[in-house]
Amino acid sequence: MSEDALARVVREHAGRLTASLVSLLGDFAAAEDLVQDAIETALRRWPAEGVPERPDAWLLTVARRRGLDVLRRESNYRAKLARLTRPEPAAADDRLRLIFTCCHPALSRAAQIALTLRVVCGLSTAQIAAAFLVPESTVAQRITRAKRKIGEAGIPYRVPSQEELPGRLGEVLAVIYLLFNEGYLSSTAERSQARDLVDDAEWLAALLANLMPKEPEAAGLLALIRLHRARGAARFDAEGRLVLLADQDRSLWDRQAIEDATRLLTRAARAHRRPGPYQVQAAIVACHAEAAGFADTDWAQILVLYDMLLHLAPSPVTRLHRAVAVRYTRGPRAALAELEGLGPPLQRYALYHATRAELLRDLGRREEARRADERALDLTANPAQQALLERRLRWD
Repeated sequence: MSEDALARVVREHAGRLTASLVSLLGDFAAAEDLVQDAIETALRRWPAEGVPERPDAWLLTVARRRGLDVLRRESNYRAKLARLTRPEPAAADDRLRLIFTCCHPALSRAAQIALTLRVVCGLSTAQIAAAFLVPESTVAQRITRAKRKIGEAGIPYRVPSQEELPGRLGEVLAVIYLLFNEGYLSSTAERSQARDLVDDAEWLAALLANLMPKEPEAAGLLALIRLHRARGAARFDAEGRLVLLADQDRSLWDRQAIEDATRLLTRAARAHRRPGPYQVQAAIVACHAEAAGFADTDWAQILVLYDMLLHLAPSPVTRLHRAVAVRYTRGPRAALAELEGLGPPLQRYALYHATRAELLRDLGRREEARRADERALDLTANPAQQALLERRLRWD
């Protein structure tokens, strides 16, 4: 097994392991130190010994042994030592507790999300930096400061009380959403998608929706994830190449899952009448999912929904996606005009340049389109995106 494959297996279990150890020890910093020790041991031993049948159990055993060695030297840690020796399994919602711990209001919002994605979800600093469109060094600093703050402030490891939950909801939703995005289309060269991360995101979203049944945004995020997953079978061809929405075989879409997710979204919207960004995004995906073919897409309705989304949560990325709807309602020239003002904040975002290339090509400006695609290719590490851009460049 390659070094990258080994690292991927370790990352898949690191978040669960951290949550388990925090649950046992009640100490965030100590748990993370033990996880890092276990990971280093795995990366030393697994290349020679092979990956164990239960990597999660192996890592937990190594972490516990290391913890026992450390705690025996510290007399004031007797209670933690007793907890660590118990073989009880971690509770099913340990990772949700850990997310809420990382999303404590004592931390900045950016630090909350970065720390959670790193510690709970096992994403690398490079993946998190790609999600935030910031340098890796910035992410690393946020994570370091957040860890220090948790230790110094004695932030408790628990799901907040019902009164506290709404104040934490936004950050927790953002973490789960970013986790899903990383799984749906990976930012690294290792793989085009990461189904395990998508599975984790859906599981956490469902857990959160059950915990907070009166919060329509929790239901909205769950519906959004399930609507995207319903189209999963058509997103890649037999060779693993990315298939754009316009070219997907819609007979492969899971129509029952689409109906169920749309019903969940509609029920939440009608019951609470508090629209939010995740509900609106889910409604946009539902518009695509309900169209019999690409030509049947209700682009006018999608444009209205993007306007609503910009009002609720303005961002350059949302304006970029809105420009695609403008392309199909007002034409490529109007869409390109929408994009031209987005250059500075999205200069390092591959999708911005790839979208701009499509619009330039529509207008017959092929040389400019080629340069934009080349820039997009430079900025993405995802193998499926790279292959798609390389095909477009060969066709020019």
